[in-house]
Amino acid sequence: MDLTIDARSPIPIRRQLTEQLKHLIESGGVPREQALPSIRELAGFLGINTNTVARVIEDLKQSGYVEARRGRGVFVAQAPPARPSSRLRESFLRDTVIRAAALGMNADDLAVSVLTVAGVRPAAVQGTVDVLLVECSPPELDFFAGQLVAHLPVRVDKVLLSELAAVIRRQKRHGRWQAAVTSFCHLPEVERLLSGRGVPVIALLAEAHLETLHRLAQMPAGTRVGVVSAAAETAHNLEHSIANAGLPNIVLVGACPATGAALGRLLRHVDVTVSRAPASRC
Repeated sequence: MDLTIDARSPIPIRRQLTEQLKHLIESGGVPREQALPSIRELAGFLGINTNTVARVIEDLKQSGYVEARRGRGVFVAQAPPARPSSRLRESFLRDTVIRAAALGMNADDLAVSVLTVAGVRPAAVQGTVDVLLVECSPPELDFFAGQLVAHLPVRVDKVLLSELAAVIRRQKRHGRWQAAVTSFCHLPEVERLLSGRGVPVIALLAEAHLETLHRLAQMPAGTRVGVVSAAAETAHNLEHSIANAGLPNIVLVGACPATGAALGRLLRHVDVTVSRAPASRC
């Protein structure tokens, strides 16, 4: 279940979540009569207030998208309301973008204009930011670059950690980097290599995916859960994210790297393990 909340958007969080859930239900992303994650799970994953999520669920109930079943939770309705198909909406949006381009409008111009016409005060649209992404393996570079580009207005330069020093010496491109991004475990090394160059370094923190939290919520009461990742810092970040969801049926035993004696000790004391993807070692 792919849900994203933009706290900086002029569109209220309640409206963002409501429309995303409607789209997921209409497109079959959440099958008919399937249980939705609990209010606490959704709020913990998205980092928003439980009262906001409760209002969203109530909105969906009132509009016929979901129904509450006593003692069992909230489920997608068997026959939710029918809106124009997602294919028709995508076709309309594509035509609109093409027409706007013919008038010399880019995507940002169009978005601001639509919000203005709708009476919503648009947030300031920032230009694209040049970002240096540093990771220890090509799969992680590709994965995180895709995530950054998909969710932020950035251009990404991908550099392996083992090659960063040589890249800095060989090229003067760092002058245009407005920030560097790397995994939490690589933060000290990247900060050292970029020291004095005026490039702030931002750490990527691992968070549990909503589907992972939903699966954990279905586990029997008292299920012992361990968290594993290539780096200890990443494992602990992931453990903290799961703890924030407040799932009452699981017991978090601990977190450790994916190798070594600590892994063996953890596996002897858990029923389920959660690991970060993509799997790679530095």
